[in-house]
Amino acid sequence: MIPVAPPVLIDDVYTDDQHRRLFDVVKRHGPWPTITAHHFDTVEELIATSSGIVPANHGMTLDDIATAHFRGIYGEHSTCLYDEIADCYYNPAFLEMVKRYWGAAYARPTLMLFNLCGPHHSGLNPHLDATTFRGIRIENSPVWLQNIMAKSGLFDAYLEKMAQVITWWYLGPRGTFTYWPDGPDRPPQHLDTPIWNRGVVVQNEQMFHRGDPVGDPAERDIPGLKHRSRIEYRPDAGDWAITTDGAVIRAYRPEQMRLLVHWSAQVYADRAELRASTDHSDDLTHEQVFTALLADLRRRGVAVTEPSDPLHDQDFIRALLTTYQVRPTTDWLTADAA
Repeated sequence: MIPVAPPVLIDDVYTDDQHRRLFDVVKRHGPWPTITAHHFDTVEELIATSSGIVPANHGMTLDDIATAHFRGIYGEHSTCLYDEIADCYYNPAFLEMVKRYWGAAYARPTLMLFNLCGPHHSGLNPHLDATTFRGIRIENSPVWLQNIMAKSGLFDAYLEKMAQVITWWYLGPRGTFTYWPDGPDRPPQHLDTPIWNRGVVVQNEQMFHRGDPVGDPAERDIPGLKHRSRIEYRPDAGDWAITTDGAVIRAYRPEQMRLLVHWSAQVYADRAELRASTDHSDDLTHEQVFTALLADLRRRGVAVTEPSDPLHDQDFIRALLTTYQVRPTTDWLTADAA
């Protein structure tokens, strides 16, 4: 769980005009769901993506661990979804950055998204971004499976080269970015606030990281927050409102908001690697993945029934996340950091 190279810090990532247009998309096209609502249907799936352990018969729901961090998609499948930000998505400077980061010949944009929040209690567990393998990727697989595959170490021969350019705009208190560039057993590093139009070039799919709690602790409580809550900009009021089932439960002033823009690309060392990835002649299938995982569990002496629906079998998922634990050091944490 170490990136191909240390993160590269960059300043003035976007122009002021690009930032305005990126933020304008967020304002005009909401409301936006929580990050967890994008990707998870159960507590087990969420925890399998991070680094915690869920006990059997825990009785929790996603509402119990909901956080007020919201997400939208700017572009996916190498396609920009909003013409007004096409220059941001098909960004030649970013493509050069990720090629240099990997020492590679070719790159193409794949996914571009944003995370938006005000003061809130963030989850403290570090996580990996959805790790990409030949045949198993964000476009066709749940995030929890991709990250279990990464933690297992069974599929490293199928890893795709990926890199991200991640940028923040936030001038408030806390809200730092913590990351483990030297591996989960070594102390982490921080990108501290204020952090305006500052970013990193990084391989977040192989580096544990987390967005730390945002804002003054006294402003983080949000009664009524649910997994299904949403956020939207209210032009008449000039603020941002979180709603649950249509009822406003919290409003933020513009200066309280923290915006993260995540741009991701696939990188190819040479034409041979490009062909190997795009002709799909050596892709993994879900059947191969679950067969390998089940065989490895049994080799380890883990008693588990062969699942009829492995993508949704909660006992099977719990066995996987219990077996493939990779938990970064958190001894550095202090009360102030939280």
